[in-house]
Amino acid sequence: MTGANARKQRIAYAKTVIAVVFAIFMLYPLIWMLSSSLKPQNMIFRDLSLWPDTITLENYVNGWRGISNISFATFFKNSFIIVLLCILGNLLTCSMAAYAFARIRFKGRNLWFALMFASLLLPHHVVLIPQYLLFNSLNWVDTYMPLIVPKFLAHDAFFIFLMVQFIRGLPYELDQAAKVDGCGHFQIFSRIILPLLLPALVTTSIFTFIWTWNDFFSQLIYISDPRKLTVALALRSFMDAMGQSNMGSLFAMSILSLIPIFVFFLIFQRWLIEGIATAGLKG
Repeated sequence: MTGANARKQRIAYAKTVIAVVFAIFMLYPLIWMLSSSLKPQNMIFRDLSLWPDTITLENYVNGWRGISNISFATFFKNSFIIVLLCILGNLLTCSMAAYAFARIRFKGRNLWFALMFASLLLPHHVVLIPQYLLFNSLNWVDTYMPLIVPKFLAHDAFFIFLMVQFIRGLPYELDQAAKVDGCGHFQIFSRIILPLLLPALVTTSIFTFIWTWNDFFSQLIYISDPRKLTVALALRSFMDAMGQSNMGSLFAMSILSLIPIFVFFLIFQRWLIEGIATAGLKG
């Protein structure tokens, strides 16, 4: 038994060492960017060490001043407004659509669910031009409406599918007991299903936060007013045509832009893992 235990310990140590090496390999670009953000502008590409000889916060100060006399705090505020409204829209409409697919029997339910699921396979670029023409006809270009309104129309099929799988794992006896007490679909959904749906709702919130916060392409298409720029678009503004200007400020603000994602994920990671695991095991 002693030899077997020693062998298991060696295997465990080897796995730990391999995991640490891969973690360092994956985190190296982030560590280098953090180090570069603390270096003087003229030393970023001259001094390639991870520990700078001279540490300065000048890049953070200059970067926070923003661009075109607009503070970077404005861009953070714009991103938070979009993200919070997108989260609210997805939680509200995707949960309602998921409840309908999972619990309400209506004509053509399987067909509509299949079409909804098939939309996951549709590349975003296929619908890009029709969507732009539609939003342009509504005078929504250069506003946040094209980014927010679709979220209130159950636009993200992935989250609907995630919640459907979760709800299908809940016993029907809960619905039947509520119906005996005189509850309708809305009361069953709001009082019974919604509280039990918390892990899937948190998972939806985290993914919506990350995807919306990091979204560059959609925001680039619909937003052009400098005062309406988000963090993702504002970071691009630190680059000139040659891609060589204000690199220190770019790295500094990039580090700050990662903090909200990290904090949000750190707070809700337990529910994220539970939501994904539960939804994946039930069908």
